[in-house]
Amino acid sequence: MARSTSGTVIRLYPSTSAEFISDAFQADRILQPGPFSGGLKGESFTAEGESRPVAPRVVSRLAKILSTTGRTSDALVSADGDGGDAAGSAGKKVDSEEREDAELHLPDPGEMTPQPDAEKEQQLPSASPDQGAGKDGQPETQQAEKSEGDAAEVETVGNPLAAGITRLLRPEVEQQLVSRGVDRQFEQWRSYAASRLNATTGPYGGSEINGLARLSWFDQLLRDPLRGPEEAEAFTRRLHAAFRLATADGIRDGLQVARPRMDVSATPINESWIAPADGREALEQVKKILLRASADMGRAVKPLEQAELSELSRNAYSVLTTETSVGHTINNRGSGVRLCRLMGKMDRAALFDLAATLAQAADPALLSALTQLLVEGTSPGSFPGVEGSVVSVMETEAGTIFVGGKGGNVYRLDEMKKAAVVIDLGGNDVYREGAVNVSRPILIVIDLGGNDRYEGTQPGIQGGAVVGGSILVDAAGDDVYSARDIAQGSALVGVGMLVDLAGNDRYLGLRRVQGQALGGVGLLLDRDGKDDYRAAMWGQGMAGPWGFAALEDVQGDDHYYLGGQFYDSYPETPGYDGWGQGVGAGIRGVANGGIGVFLEGAGDDEYEFDYFAHGGGYWLGMGFARDFDGNDKRLGATRTAYNGSARTQQRFQRFGNGWGCHYAVGFLFDDAGDDSYDGTIMGTGFGWDLSAGFLIELGGNDQYLATVGGVQGQGAQASLGVLYDFAGDDIYKGTSQGYASGSITYHPYPTCGGNFSFVVDYGGTDQYGSRAQNNAVSRRGSSGGFIIDRPKKEELEAMQASVEREAGETPTSR
Repeated sequence: MARSTSGTVIRLYPSTSAEFISDAFQADRILQPGPFSGGLKGESFTAEGESRPVAPRVVSRLAKILSTTGRTSDALVSADGDGGDAAGSAGKKVDSEEREDAELHLPDPGEMTPQPDAEKEQQLPSASPDQGAGKDGQPETQQAEKSEGDAAEVETVGNPLAAGITRLLRPEVEQQLVSRGVDRQFEQWRSYAASRLNATTGPYGGSEINGLARLSWFDQLLRDPLRGPEEAEAFTRRLHAAFRLATADGIRDGLQVARPRMDVSATPINESWIAPADGREALEQVKKILLRASADMGRAVKPLEQAELSELSRNAYSVLTTETSVGHTINNRGSGVRLCRLMGKMDRAALFDLAATLAQAADPALLSALTQLLVEGTSPGSFPGVEGSVVSVMETEAGTIFVGGKGGNVYRLDEMKKAAVVIDLGGNDVYREGAVNVSRPILIVIDLGGNDRYEGTQPGIQGGAVVGGSILVDAAGDDVYSARDIAQGSALVGVGMLVDLAGNDRYLGLRRVQGQALGGVGLLLDRDGKDDYRAAMWGQGMAGPWGFAALEDVQGDDHYYLGGQFYDSYPETPGYDGWGQGVGAGIRGVANGGIGVFLEGAGDDEYEFDYFAHGGGYWLGMGFARDFDGNDKRLGATRTAYNGSARTQQRFQRFGNGWGCHYAVGFLFDDAGDDSYDGTIMGTGFGWDLSAGFLIELGGNDQYLATVGGVQGQGAQASLGVLYDFAGDDIYKGTSQGYASGSITYHPYPTCGGNFSFVVDYGGTDQYGSRAQNNAVSRRGSSGGFIIDRPKKEELEAMQASVEREAGETPTSR
């Protein structure tokens, strides 16, 4: 309800009956009292969509904001106390009479206090894709997904209040929609999205859109995108809690979190791995991993006929990678559809089992025991493809296990025809090629120390696979990884994983590299060091149809580069394609997208990326990016070409920093630090063509630098865009903040509902290029455009103290 004092409405934060802790907020819309000298600028709406300050009026009961427990309407009154024009979509006037809003559920203080994940599971309901869905695609049960909470390490990672902070966003948005009278339009937009999803579930949707490889979680989020931030926060937090360990248990726990989101049954992990006591037992365990991995891969392809398996093996790389130079589609769509159908026919649960099996190669106890292997053995050069000492050889039905000595060895893996496992005990080594495919379906490489070089040009190397499974574990050293395609934790039909535990490392790849998956699982986990990542297209946490991909770098001041090689497909704007850093993308006209995840732990990081990058979804896909700590710079377009020379294209970036494009959803979270976000157009919390994009900043003094258009919390062509910044003195350059265009040409209006744009900023003294006021709500463009700026609780307390001081200085009080 609204509290009226001297004809002025004081908006109360839509809280529950208990107060929030100090970093939550009590005030919604505050009309300024005169003594604050412009510190509190209330705003009303004008027909043109601009905001203007309301005339000063003393708010004598401001203190009650801090303890009020009621609900409020969002009525705005003019300075004389009469009902002003609240510009809803129909131009209705909202009177000043108090009224009750629908009940909004926001967290109690305890819900924003750091807690074990077991408790959070009960407070963060998240529908499993495995649960039944009603006619509108919504889950019939809204219970927590137990597998996620059970799988992840029980501890808090990142901002300890992240879950509670994120939970505030949905009721804030919903209340503002109700207050302005556009909630029905928003529900119309949701209904329209559901109708489009329902109409395209089959193999042929009557347009470029079909239902091939569509994930249940994606379907649920596009039908109800406001549930997305809360679920995305929990998903990325739990993945990070698991993957940051970079151990066998951690990887398996992370896979358990991902399985249900990929519509793969989350079967309980019941491994019988026993810590080896010495080198001999460790070698036997490696043999067991190899045999079990071979069996898992066999189960994965068993549903395929031999001719179908041959077709996948023969065509997947060329059709899906080399025969195209644009990121969003392929030249031979018919073949692409055929290949994606074959991937869907495979046993995808077996692929996740394969990933869990291969993860055992990163077990710390196993790695420690392997160092105890005796170094006596065969003379150098006794085996084709090996330069250096080989101390042990073990033959198995799944291939040969080679153990190299502690010197500097060279392994020409493609010449080691029967090699299925290579273990190197130390030294500065060189590994060349090592393709994993149907000819060698499983390869395990474990290097226990040294500054190593991994180099090659064949697809499926360095923890990569094309119809197969592989893992590369490097335990220590400053390493260099150089490859072309399908490498460095990348899978094209299968499983590819790279785990680097220490050192300042360099990763260089061209396409589908560095945590990439299309038809399988691709993981790159780097636990420590100042690392450099460089890729041209489809990389760094990039997932295509049927793919789950993740790049996790736990700590260090890292640099990421993506793009600079392949020209973008938009003739009207310059630049290069990127596609990665937490992107899930379908192949336009072929199949729906997967789940791409990018996770950065700690460090002051620098990101360069060209088109379609950094926390985004494309073509019925889902992308997630999250940086948990550090002062980070998201520079937008790459500064040089991929090869290091000068760019031949003007610096221009499109779709970046939390975006969704063409029926998709994307999320970017940053937990802490003073960060900057740059780009050019269509990003920074942006949705385009029935999509939703979110940028959620959880702390720090941040700068939003993109100024051209379609940036900073915007939805366009029947979409939702949200930029949510919690705390800090922030700077918003340009004038685009929260602007909602009234023009829609891609979908029938008003059937599609409209465009919805939000900038929500809590706390601090912020600077808006659009000249929006602090501590106020502003309309931006059409009725679906909002800037919502709220003060922090301690700021309100300071205001209360100021009011009390002013009251004590009036003549009547003397």
